[in-house]
Amino acid sequence: METLLLGPGDVGLCADILKRGGVAAVPTETVYGLAANGLSPEAVRRIFAAKGRPEAKPISLFVTGLADAERFCRVNEAARRLSRFWPGPLTVILPRREIVPDEITAGGEGVGVRAPDDKATLELLRLVGFPLTGTSANLSGEPAAVSGAEALAIFRGRVDAVLDGGVCPGGVPSTVVDLTGDIAKIVRLGALSKEAIEKTLGAVVK
Repeated sequence: METLLLGPGDVGLCADILKRGGVAAVPTETVYGLAANGLSPEAVRRIFAAKGRPEAKPISLFVTGLADAERFCRVNEAARRLSRFWPGPLTVILPRREIVPDEITAGGEGVGVRAPDDKATLELLRLVGFPLTGTSANLSGEPAAVSGAEALAIFRGRVDAVLDGGVCPGGVPSTVVDLTGDIAKIVRLGALSKEAIEKTLGAVVK
């Protein structure tokens, strides 16, 4: 497989690749992600194959914002409050809607969603009209790519394209908060602090 290196002006071409079931590495404000049609089981399976990721591990979805997220999950008041951090380095886990395939959630009832703070990737989401997989661009167990050059070095021949947005300004993965229960729970502490989450929710989180 030939992997295309695309520049910021090639978002439309990247969208066409994804609409045809392709896989691309895309920039965010944290690390690069591997993007495919999050509603296509076949495309999602390509993500797992490219990463060497166990299929029992769920992956998150990229969306454009809160209204977009409501198409794929059941949004609660806590999610509405935390959406002030979107676009940004926060992933929230919410009860999924039936449209989300089991391949995304590993058969579970919760799905992680995030609006990445990157102009090109947000434009990509608007152009394709479906959620994109938001898993980090790395081989399973290895560090994630923080530049287009790193993503290409890791995934040359494994994905269809790399949308090169330069070096990610953050380099630290998003914070993941599970909002499926009565009490918010931090699954992974990343770029967004626990204090910021608690202040916004007005409650202590686990």
